[in-house]
Amino acid sequence: MSIITLTTDFGIKDFHVSKIKGLLSIELENPEIIDISHEISPFNLIEGAYVIKNAYLNFPRGSIHIVDIDSEQTPDQSHIVIEMDEHFFICADNGIISLISSTIKPSKIFKINLGLQSNDTISTFVKVAAHLQRGGQLNVIGTEILEIKQLTELKPIIKSNNELTCNVIYIDNYGNVITNITKDFFEKFQANRSFVINARNIKFKQIFSSYSESINFNIEKKYREEEGKKIALFNSSDFLELSIYKSNPKTSGGASSLFGLGYGDIISIIFND
Repeated sequence: MSIITLTTDFGIKDFHVSKIKGLLSIELENPEIIDISHEISPFNLIEGAYVIKNAYLNFPRGSIHIVDIDSEQTPDQSHIVIEMDEHFFICADNGIISLISSTIKPSKIFKINLGLQSNDTISTFVKVAAHLQRGGQLNVIGTEILEIKQLTELKPIIKSNNELTCNVIYIDNYGNVITNITKDFFEKFQANRSFVINARNIKFKQIFSSYSESINFNIEKKYREEEGKKIALFNSSDFLELSIYKSNPKTSGGASSLFGLGYGDIISIIFND
């Protein structure tokens, strides 16, 4: 039995998540449902794509991913189901698939046509997921199409041979700031040069590979610079992240609030020859 994952911008205050799970439980006997996230910022496709692209690869092939972010069906936006990288994605044709992967192309794309009310996105997505879970064919629930909406993801900009700019694409639960620069892109441009990351009035001259690497554990604990230390690192998904060591955004604040950085903000990196 395939795993069904859920990623939405519903939050957990309202009933929508329970509605999806309840309907899946009516359609299927003991479905295996895993929540990826329901805390995507409302209608934020780039944030949703970042979360999904770093999550779906950890699920078995054949997994079914319901992506309900900015998914209302309109005359300009249809519902689709896509087979890509041996996974199934049920979502709106709003460009999020192009953001999840700009290199892996879908092997099959179907426009969903179940004859349900256009405003009942949850029921539509549940019906499609249940159909796939039972081993149903895609051509039964829709019409094959060749193209989907493409969005241009935020990419680092090369300003000169000595300067890059990047954007904040995600703020995590700890208030850490994740940018759209990957480790591979950074290191190729860096070419072993020294650098300064300018995040408003905060500067970083070193990038760590983990949080703990930034702490000198050879020093007696009371003399270490730990809580509150400003850190730049490549996170577990190999994106450049700016953080504050063991900060709590609900009490002392996280990197996002303390650095004054939010979604889409620009960070510059200057390299020295």
